[in-house]
Amino acid sequence: MAEPVDPWPGEFRTVGGRRMHVRTGGRRDRPRIVYLHGLNGASTNWTDLMGALAEEYRGEAPDLPGFGKSPPPADGDYGLDAGVAAAADLIRAGDHPVHLVGNSLGGSIAVRLAAERPELVRTLTLISPALPDLRPRPVPYQMLGALVPVVGPAAYARIARRPAEVRVQDTLDATYYDPASAPAQRVLEALEAEREREGQPHAVGSVLESLRGLVAEYLRRGPRSLWRQAAEVDRPVLLVYAAADRFIDPRMARRAARTFRRNRLVLLPRTGHVAMMERPELVARELRGFLAGDGARRPGGA
Repeated sequence: MAEPVDPWPGEFRTVGGRRMHVRTGGRRDRPRIVYLHGLNGASTNWTDLMGALAEEYRGEAPDLPGFGKSPPPADGDYGLDAGVAAAADLIRAGDHPVHLVGNSLGGSIAVRLAAERPELVRTLTLISPALPDLRPRPVPYQMLGALVPVVGPAAYARIARRPAEVRVQDTLDATYYDPASAPAQRVLEALEAEREREGQPHAVGSVLESLRGLVAEYLRRGPRSLWRQAAEVDRPVLLVYAAADRFIDPRMARRAARTFRRNRLVLLPRTGHVAMMERPELVARELRGFLAGDGARRPGGA
């Protein structure tokens, strides 16, 4: 495995009336990739994947409002549509259409954006996307406990007050197939970020409200349900699922491959929920091959 690179430099930008922190990497004269992180994630989730593709693509990874270094949304709206609006405004502020990559909640945002604003998206890559699945799984159902009125938020706040070292290890245990494989540099960076987040008054609320918004999307019916919108996406799609994912059931890969019109499906063994962090070189190889022909594949390809 290559030595970890340092986190890419970031800057604050005002787009669509909101202030967001955005990290950029790669050559400015190359095609643009925009990366969207998952629930309670940050732009640094993409450091290694951006590094692996830096010679061929210009990467931009925002901290979505209320996460990483970005301030919370002024209206307190953490719903999926608010995330779509933030991502769309960022994309419109530069060269577009872009290659759009999303993980988990970022994958949900990317699907709706590609379905409703296709002029902004050239290709779509979904890494363990959070698409509706109501079958019980231990980790997601434990998270849902935080939404129980009064008791849930209080319990989550207590969890958030545990030492940063404990919180980081719990996150690695939940999102990696092999937590010990995380480079020491990345663990130290995660510790620093956790300690910084401790002082942010919106730290707990941003997670709970985003989770509440995601649950609402899982229960949504009608033309704007995420699976209905997935079927409407007419851009090439790379689907990356992980066999050891504790959040997204890898069996959903089959449904995704049947739903997206033009897709390539990859199922990674011995990999957890954040494949771009645990297996960046492998994900980069798949993404590089996919983008080489702008994702050109026959419909339903796998």
